Amino acid sequence: MVQEIITYPTPPSVEYSTDVRVFNNEISSIIDDLKDTIEANSLDGLAAFQIGSMYNIIIVKKGGNFLELINPRLFNTSGKITTTERTAYFPGLSAEVTRHDKISIVYEDREFNQHSLKAEGEFSILLQRKIDYTFGSSFINKLSEKEKKTFETKLEFGSDIAVSEVCPTTFKRDYILKVINILMIAMALLLAASLFVSEESTLSTMWSYQLNTSLGILGLIVIYFFYAQYEGKQFTSCTSCQIGNIIGTTVITLVKLTLIMVVSFFLVNQ
Repeated sequence: MVQEIITYPTPPSVEYSTDVRVFNNEISSIIDDLKDTIEANSLDGLAAFQIGSMYNIIIVKKGGNFLELINPRLFNTSGKITTTERTAYFPGLSAEVTRHDKISIVYEDREFNQHSLKAEGEFSILLQRKIDYTFGSSFINKLSEKEKKTFETKLEFGSDIAVSEVCPTTFKRDYILKVINILMIAMALLLAASLFVSEESTLSTMWSYQLNTSLGILGLIVIYFFYAQYEGKQFTSCTSCQIGNIIGTTVITLVKLTLIMVVSFFLVNQ
């Protein structure tokens, strides 16, 4: 029978799961419920705790088949691996977790025959995550201090987006805008200086500079407009407000450039 999966903030019912000593109808029913719940939710595995049972039982999928692990114990580890993990206990959330890359475990079957199993990579991570639950734990206890603070923010908002897609206060496109502003300040200063120049050759040189610089700025504005949109799409949670800012900044910059060139045409162009 499909059971409801325990999710955060419901705490573990026990600190340590209870080892199975007798295989009876209750244990058989728990195993069947775990399998049905895994299938119904398209999961890779579940610990008995996750459906409210106190017993030390884990069911995982391996090669399309169910593997029944009764009283599993982790007894040997090697290597480290950091991956992005998700778990049904924290639906919709993920965290960067560092675990053992290779592990060895011992477990029992329905007849209480002991078996050993070696695993590495994704299967190793799955087994370690399920064994955590047999100790009333979850991957939150495996996180670094920095990642734990990040994950606590995700818990507060109930979404990965709350952290991973927060709009930054500065962008790389700002550097393009800074260059544009510096060039326009230089044009404005040259325009002011032209008021004190009467020689036609000097004014002609100034006009040539204004014209070439304005063309360069126009090219930078085009680059800014398209790159800013590309950069803005990296943060989908605030794309709409960014597009508005990009368009507004582009229009204002074009207006400033146009004003400088119109005044330069009448004062500098001789």
